[in-house]
Amino acid sequence: MSKTSREVQTYNLQLLEQLEVGDLIQFPRGLYSHWAVYIGEGEVAHLAGDGDDGIDGKFDSTHLFTVSGRSFRKAFVKVDRFLEVAGNSKAVRNNRKDKELTPLPADRIVGNALMKLGEVGYNVLYKNCEHFASWCRYGEEKSDQADKVLKGLSVVTVAATAASMVVGLARGAKLISKKDRHN
Repeated sequence: MSKTSREVQTYNLQLLEQLEVGDLIQFPRGLYSHWAVYIGEGEVAHLAGDGDDGIDGKFDSTHLFTVSGRSFRKAFVKVDRFLEVAGNSKAVRNNRKDKELTPLPADRIVGNALMKLGEVGYNVLYKNCEHFASWCRYGEEKSDQADKVLKGLSVVTVAATAASMVVGLARGAKLISKKDRHN
């Protein structure tokens, strides 16, 4: 085990000792973060892919826009050991949505998570692991990651529409100019 891996594991062990039942945990994976709910006894509930996807950060683009995770065997709600999910990621307790949303009681958060065990389905923009974790803690599906992507897509769409309109207006002006010259 490398020094960096040992440092991350030591950090995660210290964090694990501080976690409270119902805490949301963010596992940074590079371009995205994986999310889980701490349910106690060193375990987390999370919406995660079969195989390694979502745990070690391997990325499979075929899973990005699934309508139903089942058709792509993408993701289901399951319970795993915190340290296994953390892997080489430096986990973070992240209850920052507490500023805008009221957390449910811890037993209800765990109950929400456990009632979804085995549920299959995934969509990166509308039903991802952060949506699941947020729903467990607050009763409301929210994903800041997905919101950022959707905002980015909106900006691109607006820019593309504006560019298309400018090109269309320029072509129209050119046609009018040609017509005027012929008259």
